[in-house]
Amino acid sequence: MKRKISRRRFLSSAVAAVAAPYVVPGSALGLNGATAPSERITAAGIGIRGRGMHDLRWMIQHKDVQVLAICDVTKKQRESVKAFVDDHYGNNDCAMYRDIREFLAERADIDAVLIATGDRWHAPASIMAMRAGKDVFTEKPSCMTIAEGRAVLETARRYGRVYQTGTQRLSEANHVFCIEMARTGRLGKVHTAYAHIAPWDTAKMGHKWLPAQKEPPKEEIDWDIWLGPCPWRPFNRRYVEGGWRGDYDFHTSCIGEWGAHTFAQAQAGLEVDGMPPVKYEYVDNDSGDGMVCHFANGQKMILSRGDKYWYGSCGERFDGDLGWVAAADGYSMPDASSPELLADYKKVIGEYVARTGRTIDHMRNFLDCVKSREQPVANAEVMHYSMLTVHAANICMWLERDMTFDPATEMFVNDDEANRLRSRAQREPWVL
Repeated sequence: MKRKISRRRFLSSAVAAVAAPYVVPGSALGLNGATAPSERITAAGIGIRGRGMHDLRWMIQHKDVQVLAICDVTKKQRESVKAFVDDHYGNNDCAMYRDIREFLAERADIDAVLIATGDRWHAPASIMAMRAGKDVFTEKPSCMTIAEGRAVLETARRYGRVYQTGTQRLSEANHVFCIEMARTGRLGKVHTAYAHIAPWDTAKMGHKWLPAQKEPPKEEIDWDIWLGPCPWRPFNRRYVEGGWRGDYDFHTSCIGEWGAHTFAQAQAGLEVDGMPPVKYEYVDNDSGDGMVCHFANGQKMILSRGDKYWYGSCGERFDGDLGWVAAADGYSMPDASSPELLADYKKVIGEYVARTGRTIDHMRNFLDCVKSREQPVANAEVMHYSMLTVHAANICMWLERDMTFDPATEMFVNDDEANRLRSRAQREPWVL
């Protein structure tokens, strides 16, 4: 039988409901140090392991970020990242996806993505995410070819997305100091920058396949998506575990490994925004050590392997008429030709922060720009022109001859063979 409720009883119940206090959690209002939902950045990870876990820890520590999902072709890694995220928030809410297409189609609620796949996927994943309305923080090196870098830049512009590449030394105090010393004239007229390239691998990468192994089920490892736009080859678990480095199809060589960082650092100090080198001088070795890259304004950048100009990794140095400064990982303070050049260290950093409004924290700079819609320090344009230089230097080494480059057309001058290497064929359906 249906229970009948009198009009009087209904009205009295309704009045009581209205009169009863409605309890709203303080976190929903942004109380007690919590960030209100309207101010939170919803985020997700794509291809997170190794360096990507470092980035995820960096991102998730910010209280205005809520990580909601992980997309990874490897089941073991999906589950590992989910466990980390759920443990951080004390819930079981982190969703898992294997296919980036499914993830982007379903999750309109995600504001920003952290991409830390292998090199081959950085540009395609960034482009797909930006087309789906996401802002992007991606690990370096951010593209495999000159054409890919241009495609990332044009996508960011067309869709109005915030894009930051993981060249975090552009936001670290010692490197910022060196860049600002060069940029502001404190070194006099700067004529030369030195940029560190990795001391392992070579510029000329391998083309051999690892022995074929039985391909696992897609749910365990989706080999087709792992390969993405790269040419098909048989499965071997070593690829998935990092054995892709040094292979032409997957890597950007010893030049790209650290040059993705240091070319951006050097070009920032030289203030050659949007103007990559116009001439590359071939050097007869296997790494590119000592290659001189000439800019149209007469400045030059020299690739250096080892510790001739710094100690530590990913270093840059600027030489001017009034002295030089250098920095690399592991420095407590930059190095300089004279102690006097370091006297204004704090002042130089303070002036940079005041002028740009940027924090000395690369991830925070990205998150701030997601909110403000301003351009971060390592935006798509900065990425494209520094990576263009990486790829042009690689092509110079591969073809073993000097190269002349036209920044206006982004093509090599009178060199069809070099221009064919500006892009690579891409495997369906992963064509940009």
